Amino acid sequence: MKNSEFIPAKESKWFIALFDRYVRLLFWRRFKNVWVQQGYQPANDSKSIYYINHSSWWDGLIPLLLNQKIFHQNARAMMEDKQLRQHSFFKKIGAFSVNLENPRAVIKSLRYAVDSFERPNSSLYIFPEGKIVPFSTKRPCFKKGLAWIAQKSPDLDVVPIGVYIHTAGSDKPELFLKIGKKVTFKSSDNPEELNLYFEHKLGELLEELVRDAHSNSETFSRLI
Repeated sequence: MKNSEFIPAKESKWFIALFDRYVRLLFWRRFKNVWVQQGYQPANDSKSIYYINHSSWWDGLIPLLLNQKIFHQNARAMMEDKQLRQHSFFKKIGAFSVNLENPRAVIKSLRYAVDSFERPNSSLYIFPEGKIVPFSTKRPCFKKGLAWIAQKSPDLDVVPIGVYIHTAGSDKPELFLKIGKKVTFKSSDNPEELNLYFEHKLGELLEELVRDAHSNSETFSRLI
């Protein structure tokens, strides 16, 4: 059926530039501040996969913001097919589809993700929880895609990113982003153990993020 077909990314430089301005204005209007704490910066020849907790609607716009403001890579992102069909313009900024209800379709999307790293200075953003879940500093529960990609592409820099929104100091929310250091791993590790390891590293990062957002805010830089 047509509505189950894979949707590839179809980047448009002019649309990315235009949408980037809109996204920056949107964050500026809706948040008191957007802060970032940065533990990773890709080298010119780096290829990176960023994995992020997924607890709000805003998460879908954060990859563009980070890439345009900080990383400056050839970025793509994996997006659930239902959402990508509803918001098809995301394919113009590098999103491609994944059908989480069809195992064969998932493999097709994962292979497309791996092939995307053949481009120079490439990166991929993934939300391995697969859906929006309430924010928590407990170890998250990932689907298996992140570990699968990491094993197929062992030269990637695998980098966790934490996202936290709170209104503790104002009626207008503040957004805190913590970019972790790249995770050292062995591609020969058991997939389940590797998945658990990535979960653990993001859980640790989220604990640090919440602590620093409330007690060490001076360690963050203003992004917007």
